[in-house]
Amino acid sequence: MEIIVPSFDLAQQNEILYEELMTAIGNVIKSGQLIMGPDVVKLEKSLASYCKTKQAIGVANGSDALYLALLAAGIGPGDEVITTPFTFFATASSIVRTGAKPVFCDIDLKTFNLAPQEIEKNLTSKTKAILPVHLYGQVAEMDKINAIAKAHNLVVIEDAAQALGASYDGRPACSFGDLACLSFYPTKNLGAFGEAGMVFSSNEELAKKVKLLRVHGSSRRYHHEILGFNCRLDTIQAAVLNVKLKYLPGWLSKRKAIAAQYDKELKGVHGLITPYTHPKAVHSYHQYVIKVKNRDEIYRKLQEQGISTMIYYPLALHLQPVFSNLGYKEGDFPLAEQATHEVLALPMYPEMTEEQVKFVCDKLKTCLIG
Repeated sequence: MEIIVPSFDLAQQNEILYEELMTAIGNVIKSGQLIMGPDVVKLEKSLASYCKTKQAIGVANGSDALYLALLAAGIGPGDEVITTPFTFFATASSIVRTGAKPVFCDIDLKTFNLAPQEIEKNLTSKTKAILPVHLYGQVAEMDKINAIAKAHNLVVIEDAAQALGASYDGRPACSFGDLACLSFYPTKNLGAFGEAGMVFSSNEELAKKVKLLRVHGSSRRYHHEILGFNCRLDTIQAAVLNVKLKYLPGWLSKRKAIAAQYDKELKGVHGLITPYTHPKAVHSYHQYVIKVKNRDEIYRKLQEQGISTMIYYPLALHLQPVFSNLGYKEGDFPLAEQATHEVLALPMYPEMTEEQVKFVCDKLKTCLIG
């Protein structure tokens, strides 16, 4: 079946911005400053201001952002880091890369985020950090998480890969933790033309450490203070992001309008639950995720109707074969496991029309009845 409504449509956005993007890329090529050029510095300053942090450090991708943030915080072998089992793989794999152990806690099934009340149950003498994820564009309950961290002298690192533009209690994502991480994967609310990421911190010492780690542990060429890596943000990606950043407020408004239309069209429909937003939160709707009991059947039926949907995520991290050595088993995190069987992300991108949203909703209702 030909796809009538895709899950996302990068080509449409790129076509609209084509001339502006090509000019920005051309300027980088002409400058010859392809690595860590002026556009990187400009992007760092702009995003630090946007997220209300003192420092933003451009890195190669979101996974590197998490890894470098953990290393900068001193996380390593023998340490434990509290996080969610219902997230993208990189959240936990970044912990493992440091030599530390991810310790999973169950989620709040309404927000899909780490449940604060589960954290203290899993604290040990080895716990060194909490790594909450702002899933789908909704910030976790950071007031409660930070209170727990403060009481136990723990580092907080936000995985805000999906949450640029979201806020909680009037504060933007990336402004709550000791460190925070963004991904600019092409499908994100602010997406690059490939891989790119950012680490945020208002702690100057931690920010300095990240800056060293991203460039082979060096602050002066060929002089290496610590063991670092090649995790730099290239200038062309920064130039693309600088062009797109000024359109982000408008895109976020469009996402909220699309979400509102979905809410209205799907209100009271039997057999599905629309997304919940915490009273303190402003959702950025990276994804619009419903819950349905017969998810796989609905996914297939919508595909047959030309509607592309996505499943984020079909298998919780504690049940992934690669993490079998952690000793978790099916049933350990029942709410996260329930979510893996019920979540379905409907098409969501700023260029969607009202007609497309209505088409998706009409077909979804038909599938639920049938």
